[in-house]
Formats: sequence, C-alpha cells, structure tokens
Amino acid sequence: MPINALRQYLELLKNSGIKELYTPLSNKAEILAKLAVKYSECTLCPLHAGRKHTVYGEGNPDAIAMVIGEGPGEQEDLCGRPFVGAAGQLLDKMLISINIKRQDAYIANIVKCRPPGNRNPESNERLACMPYLVEQIQIVQPKLLLIMGLVAAQSLLGSSNTLSWFREQNNEFMGIPAYVTYHPAALLRNPNWKRPAYDDLLAFQKIYQQWL
Repeated sequence: MPINALRQYLELLKNSGIKELYTPLSNKAEILAKLAVKYSECTLCPLHAGRKHTVYGEGNPDAIAMVIGEGPGEQEDLCGRPFVGAAGQLLDKMLISINIKRQDAYIANIVKCRPPGNRNPESNERLACMPYLVEQIQIVQPKLLLIMGLVAAQSLLGSSNTLSWFREQNNEFMGIPAYVTYHPAALLRNPNWKRPAYDDLLAFQKIYQQWL
C-alpha cells in the first residue's frame, strides 16, 4: 500500500476513535463480535437515522477471501446480516460455482447502514465507514479480496474508472490482491453479465486455490 494512502487511512482510523490496528490474534471472532456491538450505535453519518440495524459483517474470521459489497439493502437492514436478500442468494451461488462456501469467506460492505431507497452511498457516508472496513481487514487478514460492483471498487481502489477497467487490472488494497466483478444485484437486473462475471470468478478461483 503506498505510504501516502496508508497515512490517509491511519488518519481516518484516528478520527473515528479507532486507536489501534489489530495484528494476528487467536480470538478474532470475539474481537469482531465486540466491534459489531460497539459500532451498532454509530452516528458518524446521516445513514444512521434511517437504519433498523447496522450490518457490520459476518463469516470466517480466518478467511482466505473477504467479499466486499457497497451497502446493505432492505433485507439486510431488517436482520443485520450482509447479503441475505435476492442478491445475497445469488452471491452464495456465485461462490459455490468456484467451490467456496459462504461460511468460508468473510463478507462485509463499504457502508454498514442501508442508504435510503438502496441508492449508492455518498462520499461522506463511505468516508465515515471506511475505517471500520479497514479495521475488519486488519483483523481478518484475508489473502484475497473479492470486490462486488463499481461503487465498492471506486471506494477502495481510489479511481473513478469504469467497472470494465477495474476488472481488467491487477488491483491491490492494503497490499492485498483485489479482484473486481459485478455486484450480484446488477446481475439480477442484467443476466447478460453473468458470463463475464463467471470469468472473473474463475480468475479469482485460480489464485484462491493456491492458498488452500
């Protein structure tokens, strides 16, 4: 990770009250569970006003892969879990197609509260939540990132390029290889994108298997 980018994220952590970065620990699950409770009362951005539940993240705290979307939808907001609606069901199928069980990954979003009407999260909302995601990555320490959709890609990879551009690049975030593909919700709207999305997944699977 470039030193200037690292400094920016450390400053974000500091401004959000996060005073330490976590190194490998045996009680990752306990730490993540405590942080989920702690941040459930976050009021750093306007999204908190309309939420029913924060959606912190879930999955294997020792996961090889972390899956990152843009934000919770209606069903996620109702139950407090990421990717459980129709898009979540498709995500499960996408992972299974490359022999990854949902419970083997760690799943999170750029923002932890649902944007009204499922609109894209605004820049100030993403900025407010980014330290929480950085902290999750520091704790889980995944070997690979699977980034779902343009909003998540632009937020993490610091560029306003197109999804097609991101999909063709060798991306990294925090020094971790980051693969970009279509968000499952986009595939539900346009099934013609499922074929190229599967090609992305196959490329991801090839590297994933090297860590097994």
